Amino acid sequence: MKAEKVIFFDDREEECADLLVRIGIRKNVAMVLVYLANIEEATSREIERGTDLRQPEISIAMNYLQTRDWITSRESNNPGKGRPCKIYNLAKPFSDILGTIGKEKQQEVHETIQLTEKLREYSFCGSASVES
Repeated sequence: MKAEKVIFFDDREEECADLLVRIGIRKNVAMVLVYLANIEEATSREIERGTDLRQPEISIAMNYLQTRDWITSRESNNPGKGRPCKIYNLAKPFSDILGTIGKEKQQEVHETIQLTEKLREYSFCGSASVES
């Protein structure tokens, strides 16, 4: 049997992922993002074991992270038979990614405030009359 080193979340990393979820990041994306922020690189299988997510959840998170250009991947040939495996790492520092998330959330709040202000312009909102 082959020994394999697997990195698991500690309390601080769990809390970091939870904070990302609380601000609106999907759980699988938050878990993968925090995992990759704490290591140099990892295979999909290592991420699966370290985050306790299933392979389909990892794939969905990876697709999202790649569309944002937050991760990069490369293929590595297995020494034995089988398909090459992908190795992932963050393309940007975690602090830069957090900055992007923060700006997006600020924009969402600004848009929500603007929509609320626009609703206030309508006199019929909240003043429904009852007909007899």
